[in-house]
Amino acid sequence: MKNWGKNVRLVTPYTPGEQPKKRDIIKLNTNENPYSPAPGVQKVLKEFETDRLRLYPDPASSELVDAIASEYGVRYSQVFAGVGSDDVLAMAFMTFFNSKKPILFPDITYSFYDVWAELFRIPYVQIPLQKDFRICIEDYKRENGGIVIPNPNAPNGIAESLDAIEEILKTNPDSVVIIDEAYVDFGTKSALALLPKYENLLVVQTFSKSRSLAGSRIGYAMGSPKLISYLNDCKYSFNSYTMDRLTIQIGKASMEDTPYFKEQVDRIVETREWAKEQLRRLGFTFLDSKANFIFASHAKMAAAVIFAALKEKDIYVRYFNKPRIDNFLRITIGTKEEMERLFAALEEILQQV
Repeated sequence: MKNWGKNVRLVTPYTPGEQPKKRDIIKLNTNENPYSPAPGVQKVLKEFETDRLRLYPDPASSELVDAIASEYGVRYSQVFAGVGSDDVLAMAFMTFFNSKKPILFPDITYSFYDVWAELFRIPYVQIPLQKDFRICIEDYKRENGGIVIPNPNAPNGIAESLDAIEEILKTNPDSVVIIDEAYVDFGTKSALALLPKYENLLVVQTFSKSRSLAGSRIGYAMGSPKLISYLNDCKYSFNSYTMDRLTIQIGKASMEDTPYFKEQVDRIVETREWAKEQLRRLGFTFLDSKANFIFASHAKMAAAVIFAALKEKDIYVRYFNKPRIDNFLRITIGTKEEMERLFAALEEILQQV
């Protein structure tokens, strides 16, 4: 490598979940919603005037931000919209974590937290989860440059109580505390209720899971007007036009259809609880997931073996070859029919034990 190579920012990139090109598969590996987006989304797609794509989009995504603010009962100045929650979180890392003190987040969680920290040269400490895969609140009562708590966590689906989240906020008034709530709609309370009390709280959510829009990339953050103002300053310094015209309208239509949203979430939660019974019947143990997936392990057959056997049958789940979780499978909740096919395949595979 020539001398210019010394100036390259070398990073180990995040590896996203596998996206098979095959059509006739059961895809339970990346926590996508098995049901279609809200009917209003289809209406937007049918009626959208392509000639409008000649023009730049609204840099503030005003209509979408307004719809989010209205749905959650917060002010317009308390909402930030971005290209998926990944983009929003990365922007938040860049904006709020600039001290020499390390930021804190769990050791078993989204693998892009440490990737962003490395990318932005942010010192960090990964706090070990307890044996039951829960966060130890006391571990976050130490000097830090910021805190990130996924709730529910991934890949384990464990949700912490609102009291636990508030305890972290109470003891860290000088740090921005980010609560990553990608899966919050499937079974736990949002930290949004704490926004009026804590100016340093940023709550991040997404349209990808509960609103069936992983393919459109819409995420958002809610916090104090001051935090949102700083986020916008960073965004406009990086890319003013982060969301396109069509996506803004799709997001608005989705956010405004609350009854459809609740109906689909309830369907997934019902299937999840039924799936837990089926997994238990087959000899799996699992954590009490409050997300749209189950983190399961089998005592008599290694997770890696089950993963490979399912893949041969064109059923895709997620396997993590990492310490402490290398004998678990993360299984996304699909439709009832997809899950029935999964369990039929598992029964056949487990007969080899």
